[in-house]
Parts: sequence; C-alpha cells; structure tokens
Amino acid sequence: MIVYNDTVILDDTVEQEWLDWMKNVHIPAVMATGYFSSYRLLTIIDSPNDGITYCVQFNADTLEQFQEYYTKHLFKFQELHQQQFNERFVLFNTLMKTVD
Repeated sequence: MIVYNDTVILDDTVEQEWLDWMKNVHIPAVMATGYFSSYRLLTIIDSPNDGITYCVQFNADTLEQFQEYYTKHLFKFQELHQQQFNERFVLFNTLMKTVD
C-alpha cells in the first residue's frame, strides 16, 4: 500500500476552521477522485513545533494510482489549501510504502 502523508503545522488561531474545512471539503474532494481507498486524520501529540501539527494520510493501493492523482489533482488541491489558509500554516508531504 502507498501512503501519501501531508503534515500541516497550523497557527493556533486557525485550528477549528482548518479541521472543519478538512473534514467537510478537502478530504471528501480528495477521496472523490477515486485514487485512494482510505484516509486517516491524526494530530501529533508531542510536536516540537510552535502551533498545532496534524497529519492527513491517504492510502492508495498502487504507486500508479498515486502518480495519476499527483499528475491530475495534487497541485489543484494544494492551491486551494493555500488560498483558504494563506500564511497560517506550513505543509510538507511524504510518500511512503507499507512494509509487510
């Protein structure tokens, strides 16, 4: 399984707005693309960063599914996130593969 992970460090003042937007807008839209089979939304308890840190993990069955999502949708979703929460977050992503 391929795991696409977004780690987001939020300004404290935007946490609830961001969570609502992620749960009601962003995650449903990403899942509607059909490239991911499941997702998880996590918070990091012992983050060394200022602000609040969350991870959103989307699971794809194959690397090809992720690559197609990347080509067709990723930059559009990143731009929407930037427009919605401009300068109130830091984001980085990681692509991982589960080990059986």
